[in-house]
Amino acid sequence: MYDAGWSAFVGMLEYKAVKHGRTFAEVDRAFPSSQVCSACGFRDGRKPLHVREWTCGECHAVHGRDHNAARNVLFEGRRIVAAGRVETRDACGVPVRGAHVPAQRVEAGSPRKGQTAQAGIPGL
Repeated sequence: MYDAGWSAFVGMLEYKAVKHGRTFAEVDRAFPSSQVCSACGFRDGRKPLHVREWTCGECHAVHGRDHNAARNVLFEGRRIVAAGRVETRDACGVPVRGAHVPAQRVEAGSPRKGQTAQAGIPGL
């Protein structure tokens, strides 16, 4: 049930982004947003949940855990958009993807039991 609720929430965010002409980028759930200093980028390591404020071991900036994580998520989202890895939509709201990249020969399929794999279009 949790996954369905999260999926619905993400769907609503995407819908609202399109409606208001915004770009929606989803950051990987394993992204270490609370472990990285938003000032210098130093990864300071895991912290127990009761640690609400911490000082960067590299630049000595003092961070509130949630504020720092929010800034890192914003920066990561912007990086994803800049790298062109987000699905954008045209003026009508239709998804627009980057150029089609064909599968490599080794990715194109797998042989079935007792049959050999054939490359190319059958009958040509």
